[in-house]
Amino acid sequence: MLTLRVRVQVIAFVVLALAAVSYIGANFAGVDRLLGAGGYVVRLQLAEGGGLFTNAEVTYRGVAVGRVGELRLTDVGMEADLHIDDSAPPIPEHARAVVANRSAVGEQYVDLQPRAVTGPYLTEGSVIPVESTRLPLSVPTVLGNLSALTESVPTDSLRTVVDELHDALRGAGPHLQVLLDTSTAVTDTARRHLPQTTALLDDGATVLRTQLASAEAWRSFSRDARLFAAELAAADGDLRELIGTAPEAATQLSALLRDNDPELSILLANLLTTADLFRTRTAGMEELFVTLPKAVAATSTAITPDEGRLSMALTFYDPPPCRHGYEGTPYRSGEDTSAAPWNAGAACTLPYGSPSSVRGSQNAPRGGVPPAAVPGAFRSPLEVAALPDVSRSLGELLWPPR
Repeated sequence: MLTLRVRVQVIAFVVLALAAVSYIGANFAGVDRLLGAGGYVVRLQLAEGGGLFTNAEVTYRGVAVGRVGELRLTDVGMEADLHIDDSAPPIPEHARAVVANRSAVGEQYVDLQPRAVTGPYLTEGSVIPVESTRLPLSVPTVLGNLSALTESVPTDSLRTVVDELHDALRGAGPHLQVLLDTSTAVTDTARRHLPQTTALLDDGATVLRTQLASAEAWRSFSRDARLFAAELAAADGDLRELIGTAPEAATQLSALLRDNDPELSILLANLLTTADLFRTRTAGMEELFVTLPKAVAATSTAITPDEGRLSMALTFYDPPPCRHGYEGTPYRSGEDTSAAPWNAGAACTLPYGSPSSVRGSQNAPRGGVPPAAVPGAFRSPLEVAALPDVSRSLGELLWPPR
């Protein structure tokens, strides 16, 4: 006869065994799905089986969310029931169903890959059409492609490649080991700096988008660079001659600057005054440079043999001289050379643009008087330590004050 203690132990063992069997059946054997408890069923339409089997795992973004239920043949292929757990996250209705291999032995499973993160979502009775599925290559297809690949490889060429690899890698074991060890170290370093690497990739995408937006500018730059390279190739002889003579010319220039350093500095400093004169008379210089070629051309035609073209036209009072402002000056004969007070207030008082010849320094820029030159008042960004005086004076000549 069993004692009370033994009976309690037997009852506890039976309860634990039933609990373990229920847990295993619910989580691994899918007994709860057979009993219709929990979750919802989604129908998956396939063009062919693809090696899928009942109770295969269903994943969403790599996380298990259910199991494959009944498989049925249809007029266009096959249909499978996907039992999705209640604990699964919402799965978009337009998700792509991929039948993939989990291992080399051909353990298929269904991976649901979302195309969007918003709804609508899969519910009881939803259908994933054939257009939203993808099947793995069948074993006969893979073997056929592999056979065709091996038959397309020339045997003699393959033997040559193998022999060359043998010669190239012979005795390179230590170097390959160092390469592998270094690659491992690089991988570990990249893993430790994963946030920085991720930020680098994100910034790289921004840079690539910027380069894509400026693709036309890069193409234009490439065309111009090609034309420039062609011009350089055409001028190869001249460039070689220039490179050959440049050192000698540089030596002579250095000797010239060295021999004339004090005098050249003084000359450049004095040229600042000349530059100021030209700067204040820019309009007149422009007119001179425009008119001078015409005058030279007219002079050359005037002295052409057998074609005398010299002429003279005297004009008086065209335009008439300015008389306003000189009324306080008494008239004197040209023969009168006696001393007389100077009328310092005499000046043409007509406004600029009058019909008469408006004259006087008051009508010139700045009254016709350039600003006084102050030594060292202006400095340019050009500085050469070896020739301080020459470079400073040259810079002041090239960059006059504004």
